[in-house]
Amino acid sequence: MNALLGLLRKETYHILRDRRTLAVILLLPVVQVIIFGYAIRTDVKSVRIAIVDPAPDHFTVAVRNRLPAGKVFETIAVLRSSDALEPLFQSGRAQAALLFEPGFAERVGRGLPARVQIITDATEPNTGAAIQAYLLNVLRSMQRELGIGQQDVQIVPQARLRFNPTAESKNLFVPGLMAFVLTIISSLMTAITLTREKESGTMEALLVSPLRPWQIIVGKVTPYLVIGLVSIIGVLLAARVIFQVPLRGSVLLLLGAGMIFILVSLALGVLISARSATQRVAMTAALLGTMLPTMILSGFIFPIESMPEPLQWLSHVVPAKWFVLIARGIMLKGIGLEYLWQETLVLVIMAVFLLVASTRSFHERLE
Repeated sequence: MNALLGLLRKETYHILRDRRTLAVILLLPVVQVIIFGYAIRTDVKSVRIAIVDPAPDHFTVAVRNRLPAGKVFETIAVLRSSDALEPLFQSGRAQAALLFEPGFAERVGRGLPARVQIITDATEPNTGAAIQAYLLNVLRSMQRELGIGQQDVQIVPQARLRFNPTAESKNLFVPGLMAFVLTIISSLMTAITLTREKESGTMEALLVSPLRPWQIIVGKVTPYLVIGLVSIIGVLLAARVIFQVPLRGSVLLLLGAGMIFILVSLALGVLISARSATQRVAMTAALLGTMLPTMILSGFIFPIESMPEPLQWLSHVVPAKWFVLIARGIMLKGIGLEYLWQETLVLVIMAVFLLVASTRSFHERLE
């Protein structure tokens, strides 16, 4: 019994002495609850919609005015032709579109079929289905208000899903899983491994060697870079062979973006290890700083548009968000660098910034 009490006192002393770890352990549950509480939203908000209205009339104008009133839709463009619609979907500027046929109100008044096409981006199937339901409700509401609900000929909506016509959830999650897996391999494992070397003394021996800090970083992260590349190829093979997830775009572009994302994650892991005194601190910081944001704030599971505005701004600094956009764009939409150059540029800037920051951290330790 005395031995057990002594062990308890010793362990309690170690925990209380490491104030940094203690603070993280106490704050982590609170941070998780707050972020999860705000981020886990199934509501559909701020839907970007484009409207194709070749011949505007009183009915189509009334629908256009009704959409923003519910604070669900944000009209980004009113077009006269559907030719300009494709780039809006490819770039992600439009999540949905309404296409009215010419003479819509006239056909309704004469008792003829009045067709309107509803197109939604189904790269996020649940969001796409919810958007369709909202738009159908708007059209039905307008129909009831005009008193034409009892006529033999009614408004005929035609729904269509883009990029994921079968609305399969695997097409949503598998590209996001790539970011999650690469984060574990790159950031978490690098942070823990390098911190363990610091605790064992091997890192100190490297720091006093003729090797420069950037050379040490290159030597440490290169094996993980190779492992990450092999992991990307393995995930892509599993996605195609086992889950039949489409790969409509360039494989080389996806591999290139994946390598940049791995560099970002590796640099973040090196930075965490350089600033952490123990493996416990490094693991906690890596979980809080990489894996948790990847799951919640990357759009991997929960749509970013449904989150509060502060979390939407915070998601901009999450590297996984940009890689998920690239992966879904290439795999599901088949788009290239002409639409994904901004996301790719953000990842490059993050990689350069974090590599410089991690190199300077090693300089500080050397001094």
